[in-house]
Amino acid sequence: MRTPIHLLLVAAGLAALNPTEASGLTTDVATQAPSAATPPPPTEWAPTQPLTLARAGKSYLNLSLIGDVAAGAASRADTGTLQMGGHDPAQRGFTIQGLEAVFEGAVDNYFRGMANIVYGLNTEGESYFELEEAYLETLSLPHNLQLRVGQYLSEFGRINTQHPHSWDFVDAPLVTARFFGPDGLRNPGARLSWFAPTPFYSEFFLGVQNSHGETAHSFRSDHEGERYAGRPAVETDVHHIQDMLYTARYSASLDLSDEQTLFGGISGAWGPNGTGGNGHTQIYGADIFWKWKPATHHKGFPFVSVQAEALVRNYRAAAADVEIEDSGGTLASLPTESLWDWGAYAQVSYGFRTGWVASLRADYTEPFSRADYEDILGERDPDRLRRWRISPALTWYPSEFSRIRLQYNYDHSTSFGHAHGVWLQIEFLLGNHGAHKF
Repeated sequence: MRTPIHLLLVAAGLAALNPTEASGLTTDVATQAPSAATPPPPTEWAPTQPLTLARAGKSYLNLSLIGDVAAGAASRADTGTLQMGGHDPAQRGFTIQGLEAVFEGAVDNYFRGMANIVYGLNTEGESYFELEEAYLETLSLPHNLQLRVGQYLSEFGRINTQHPHSWDFVDAPLVTARFFGPDGLRNPGARLSWFAPTPFYSEFFLGVQNSHGETAHSFRSDHEGERYAGRPAVETDVHHIQDMLYTARYSASLDLSDEQTLFGGISGAWGPNGTGGNGHTQIYGADIFWKWKPATHHKGFPFVSVQAEALVRNYRAAAADVEIEDSGGTLASLPTESLWDWGAYAQVSYGFRTGWVASLRADYTEPFSRADYEDILGERDPDRLRRWRISPALTWYPSEFSRIRLQYNYDHSTSFGHAHGVWLQIEFLLGNHGAHKF
């Protein structure tokens, strides 16, 4: 039976009271019929409660704010070369990684809505706003189905569907930033999911989204006018259903014991790319997550978690005639070719005492082989060179509403050699942010 929304709101207020007061109010709620003329007595707001902006019957709107600020330096002045993610620390000194406003709530008995709007400052000190997600999803479709419509992070792997404040590290993994771009894989579209009737968690996802824009990096992105895979972007329109971006995912979870949980998934993404003609991209991935937490834990500590993802991309680049730089206008004919790249990351986190977590991540990405266009143009493409990174991090949670993280990066790439970076991140949360998927 669905719990009436007004009882949920009353129950949320009980958390701010002492046990004696809560017990008394619980008795009143259980023995008296709710009435619009006699609302529950007001309680003092606490950080554990959401900021309810508006409520009308069963519809309500909650607001939470999440801020991330980083400070530090890298051995290379062009820090943006090292930090590929859109919310990574991008310069020596201070970086406003983002101030995220989360609007969420129930529309009615059939739909809920959510929107994430991010404010940030770029390396030139200019302000910008970014709509990360804004979607409507169903609550009561039959046969364990759920439909999501709007702007959303594509269901691919683990990291891509998470907002930066959910990460265990200051920055994004190399392979996801290289394949999905600085802002991850997301676009307007629709996604249908189905909970399979199995004795363990088992869910299928199928999505269709627009295939163009900066958030479709490996697909029909124009790459801000820069060449990609040696070729300039070709502007194309959507003429057929195959011109859209498609994603599919299957994920499952098993309780290995009362203290251990194993979660895994496989994902795929398909769509046209910006080289035009017969240009097409396919990305496949597999991910795994394991966590141990003893039955005698205190506030979730101690724990050990291991997470890893591996991705493979086939970027089929169409034929093109391009001008060779510094050649006085000489044209080169680039053939149609399939560019295969792969990458992976693995990370482990150890919550060794309440509020303290030590983590370590290893990243690696490289092409399967050198491309024909690199030989024709006479230079290696930095977007496809071998690169790896080791990142230890230490995180302290003064409370569930703040976080301080110190991270060191040791980078190596064929293009720039060795590099170092040290970053200190501070995060705060105002309001009650909803739980994320396990």
